[in-house]
Amino acid sequence: MSAVLWDERAEQEKFEMMDRHYTFGVALVTVSALIWASAGIFTRGVDADAWSVIFWRGLAATGFTLGYLVLRRGLRAEWRRMQAPAWVATLLMASGTAAFIPAFKLSSVANVALIWATAPFVTAGLAWVLLRERPSQRVVFASLATAAGVGIMAWGSLQRGGLVGDFLAFWMTLMMSASFLIYRRWPETPAALPAALSAALLVPVAYVFTDPAEVIVSERWILVAFGAVFAAASVLMLEGARRIPAAEVALIGALETPLAPVLAFLILSETPPAASLTGGVLIFAAVVWAQINGMRRNARRV
Repeated sequence: MSAVLWDERAEQEKFEMMDRHYTFGVALVTVSALIWASAGIFTRGVDADAWSVIFWRGLAATGFTLGYLVLRRGLRAEWRRMQAPAWVATLLMASGTAAFIPAFKLSSVANVALIWATAPFVTAGLAWVLLRERPSQRVVFASLATAAGVGIMAWGSLQRGGLVGDFLAFWMTLMMSASFLIYRRWPETPAALPAALSAALLVPVAYVFTDPAEVIVSERWILVAFGAVFAAASVLMLEGARRIPAAEVALIGALETPLAPVLAFLILSETPPAASLTGGVLIFAAVVWAQINGMRRNARRV
């Protein structure tokens, strides 16, 4: 009898651990998404060109992340785990960042956020094809609601003349979706060091295309803050990707879509049309519904 009780207690502890693991992953990705929503504010709020933004942001992001690793004495451990998946993730993130910054310069904040909202579909498709990871009905229904929100936003917010910026935004989405899969497939892959290296790789490239010394001092400080904040956001998102399905990582990331245009309106006076606001509310509701139901389902296992 005591053995049976012990087995039941062990099983309960196992499910409690799984629930905490899942909930912590959701929290990490949610905070990351809230930070990412401010990217357009940092990028469009300065007069510096895209390559200058990449340069100063890259320096700050590299320094912040390496400093974080040194303080927690994790640099050597992460370097030892820099296997092939980690190097691929590094290149994917570098490519995504190189597209992400100029996308805001060549398109509107609403458009970039709108295209990023396709990440659940891109990620779910890649996960299904490459990892054979079939999304749950909950994620499918929430993704359909997100698609409806995207359609509503597209009706009122897509502008002419931003084709290059829109393409760059989609490339960033594709690169980040692929990096989600790497961390889902190989969860032991380090997160912080690849993020730092991806930023560092772009610094010499940016220097070739621009003169970062021409950026005024006040804007340099803004871009340094941009790099530090988004270095933290990248680590949070990748750490969260270890703990929850890849499609759900991208689905939570869709929170950026309604928040980014709101911040652009409040800070940059970039007014989104009513359709964008309506679609943003629908996307936000779909993400919240999906995560609340996911947590309830995990709680019922306990």
